[in-house]
Amino acid sequence: MSKQDVITPLQFARKFAALAPRLPRMIMGLKLASNTDPTKTVGLGWAVEKATRENPHGNAVLYKDTRLTYTQFNQWANRISHFFLEQGLQKGDVVAVYVENRPELLAIVAGLGKIGVVSAMVNTSQNGKVLTHSVNLVKPKMAIVGDEIVGHFTDVLADLHLDHKKLFWLADDDTLKNPGTAPAGYRNLATEISGQAVYNPTTTSQVYPHDGLFYIYTSGTTGLPKAAIFSHGRWMKAYGAFGYTMQMAKTDVIYVTLPLYHATGMVVCWASALAGGAGIAIRRKFSAREFWQDCRKFRATAFGYVGELCRYLNEVPAKPDDQDHLVRQIIGNGLRPGLWKPFKDRFGVDQVLELYASSEGNIGFSNIFNFDNTVGFCPLPYKIVQFDKEADLPVRGANGFMIEAKKGEPGLLVGEITDKTPFDGYTDPAKNDACILKDVFVKGDRYFNTGDLLRDIGFRHAQFVDRTGDTFRWKGENVSTTEVENIMNGHHTLQDAVVYGVEIPNTNGRAGMAAITPHEGHLESGLDLPGLLAHMKAEVPAYAVPVFLRVRHDVETTGTFKYQKSHLKAEGFDPKRVNGEHLYVMLPGTNEYTLLTDEVHSNILAGKYRF
Repeated sequence: MSKQDVITPLQFARKFAALAPRLPRMIMGLKLASNTDPTKTVGLGWAVEKATRENPHGNAVLYKDTRLTYTQFNQWANRISHFFLEQGLQKGDVVAVYVENRPELLAIVAGLGKIGVVSAMVNTSQNGKVLTHSVNLVKPKMAIVGDEIVGHFTDVLADLHLDHKKLFWLADDDTLKNPGTAPAGYRNLATEISGQAVYNPTTTSQVYPHDGLFYIYTSGTTGLPKAAIFSHGRWMKAYGAFGYTMQMAKTDVIYVTLPLYHATGMVVCWASALAGGAGIAIRRKFSAREFWQDCRKFRATAFGYVGELCRYLNEVPAKPDDQDHLVRQIIGNGLRPGLWKPFKDRFGVDQVLELYASSEGNIGFSNIFNFDNTVGFCPLPYKIVQFDKEADLPVRGANGFMIEAKKGEPGLLVGEITDKTPFDGYTDPAKNDACILKDVFVKGDRYFNTGDLLRDIGFRHAQFVDRTGDTFRWKGENVSTTEVENIMNGHHTLQDAVVYGVEIPNTNGRAGMAAITPHEGHLESGLDLPGLLAHMKAEVPAYAVPVFLRVRHDVETTGTFKYQKSHLKAEGFDPKRVNGEHLYVMLPGTNEYTLLTDEVHSNILAGKYRF
């Protein structure tokens, strides 16, 4: 941490003065965000209807050449609400939603939200065993599947605990104009809702803070994805905190290329738009080459990001029109300190609303004062405590209680569990218990363990440092080492696989690396690397497929049979440090593992490959 990252009283006073004109509305937002009245109507449906009343003819959703006003979008969501009420769905029921970024996805979630039905936001990168697990985990009554990925869903249909008469399909098209024809075994949702009423359902007013809105899937250190419960009350925290901080106007548009099955896009970005009656422009997948063209086309004044997205944009060769756009503020997480100021200066961005939050967490930070290199400010009850990386545990003093880290010292972030900062948790109670720390500072208190290391830089601002445990982040996604290890160990040639993350210079997060031990008879000369790669691609998302392989003859474990990962991480993918063991790499733009030589290693370090 550099000295300039520590916030001084003078710096804070100046930022506070600059923020003063926006404070009244921000205070209103904080009141909305902190509401705990269990009888007060809140939530996504309420917000859509409020924005429709206030900006009926303004932009609600923009996509390709489609423009939906708030009136049009709200009526579409209402048809979905009325249809599923007719199908017998009730508050608290779950529907698995497996649709890529497009207006249909937003309409589905809004329509289900208005009747208190929970949308399980299945990661559209998932397939095979991981997809099966994610769907069955939440026990859905129905499923809605986009044609763009229906093949993956059909492949696992026999293993899903679903009524096969309640599978709905959407054409990969503008279904308001071209509903298409559903494949065998699926009902065409666009056709079935076409005759439904367009008025607001009465159920919107019967949705309260503790009612479920989404299941957001998150990978931890314990294996397959976990489903984090995301309530309407938690969604309102983003609506009030981020929306009333960004203060978007009715003519504003936020551009979102992030996957909407993640909370940054679905919650933070969409809530920010709805809070101002502004528009959201979405794209199926991110494109660095077309990003700024889209911003100009949609007249976007903001966009949502993860750090990797900003890095890709900055790697595109500079152009004279780099600042020829209307974007002045961006919101997201993971912008690296070394890229922060160069990105702002190059593209003319005024405000970086960096945030820290998690789908399952009970606290969050937001860079409302617009400092550089910080996840921002948090008014909620939290502590940063000393953490022992070797033991992978927070440090406790002689009295049995944890010890706060000093200012500037990395420590474990923990959020106090209170009525105003509840922990909604996961579907699995055992996983909830693992996330809760007890008797932290006094007997009987309870804190949520974020699993992240941060440092205090003053005035309730923090910097992100690293993640604890075995999860690493790559391509903006959390990768569970246990999940990938289990899949790799299912391949017939492997005796064992140890997965970990390694750093590649000038990239965000860590790339996946696996130390693999072949079965006897499948040692290096007979190792089926193409078969292993095909196996992985069939079972895990592309971002979870290891970039590097290290072929070993033995697996080292601790006395308690935990993998010895620390020295593997330290040796990384350097051929000179792996004791003569062979290394392989899947280079960008290729579809195979090739031998990682000293020359290839040097080229990777020199940045000649764009991972």
